[in-house]
Amino acid sequence: MRISDEALRERRVARTSRFLVTGGTGFLGSHITVALLRAGHRVTVLARSSKKIPARDRVARLADWFGLDEGVRRSLDVAEGDILDPGWAAAALGETAGPGLVDEIVHCASNTAFAERKRAEVEAANVGGLRNVLDFAARSGCFFFHQVSTAFVAGKRTGLCREDWVESGEFTNVYEETKARGEVLARDACRREGIRLNVYRPSIVYGDSRTGRTLRFNALYFPVKAAVFLRDIYLADIRERGGRKASELGIRMKENGHLFMPIRIEVGREGGINLIPIDHCVDVFMAILEDGLEGGVYHIVNSRPTRIEVIVEYAKRLFHLDGIETCGPEAFDARPKNALETLYDTTLDVYRPYMQDLRAFEIKNASPVLERHGLVCPEFDYDVFARCMSFAVETGWGTRLFP
Repeated sequence: MRISDEALRERRVARTSRFLVTGGTGFLGSHITVALLRAGHRVTVLARSSKKIPARDRVARLADWFGLDEGVRRSLDVAEGDILDPGWAAAALGETAGPGLVDEIVHCASNTAFAERKRAEVEAANVGGLRNVLDFAARSGCFFFHQVSTAFVAGKRTGLCREDWVESGEFTNVYEETKARGEVLARDACRREGIRLNVYRPSIVYGDSRTGRTLRFNALYFPVKAAVFLRDIYLADIRERGGRKASELGIRMKENGHLFMPIRIEVGREGGINLIPIDHCVDVFMAILEDGLEGGVYHIVNSRPTRIEVIVEYAKRLFHLDGIETCGPEAFDARPKNALETLYDTTLDVYRPYMQDLRAFEIKNASPVLERHGLVCPEFDYDVFARCMSFAVETGWGTRLFP
């Protein structure tokens, strides 16, 4: 039975809703979990054991990373389970898992792989796993379902992408496709069961704009990491072996102490990459959760996409690199790619559609919430870039995140 507006507002004010978060050990899921806890909500995190670390220990390790105090942790419970298992609810929450156990579900769990060869497992998680969670939502008496999706369910298109359902279209990869299918699946199930539904569509999320801290080092980070990796290889060659391999590729040390690497990166005349920091993403999510009581679709995006040329200049400045430049496709007609460019280009293939994005994302649903809460996406300037990439280097691009 659909909860009344008045009863929902009372629960929001009194913080009496019991939240279940799936994917709570992931990047977005962990940050959302912490934000809910710090806002005074009671949260159960659904998590799996991983690499011989029990689910409860994984969650505790993340709580330490976020610096959660004991008072906040008392509102946190952990349930061990896997949404791929149709019987996950009974296994994770007990045989009595049913009405009254969960009031609201925040579904963050997903498989973010882009590769077509991983289609079966991506579909299993993003469609089959979601269906299992929706089945539990119906049985549990859950009255609000919060689906974390992606702005890129818009698929292969240009121009304005609306905050509306994507029933069909052509997609860049299996991740986009399955997230679009998942939204429609959630819409139909929630309508059938009388469950309110919010769909949150963030664009590309990077680390905290204030601290640089992050739990994930893909997307924005990966091409930068590849450039730094190549830099370190050829710096070692120059310092330890006289630079024979480096010179074969035109790589050399300059008098200013910078490493010259002749790499051209193809960019379009228009478009850029739509980046939002995790702190802004979570702030907007929480604002929509509090205000978007009728249910709806919301883009969480940056109204000012960043040109790839800007990121290249930031990387050159921070990592003391020269020779990397951006150019149009005609440059490669005049002079084909060199060996170094061919090598580096392989790191960009999967992200290229997002680096020259011509899509604009409507925010007519999100705008009133942003304005009411005074939320503006921080500018992706050099200082933000430097904080994020410095943290990445300090933590070995994620290999030294935890003790």
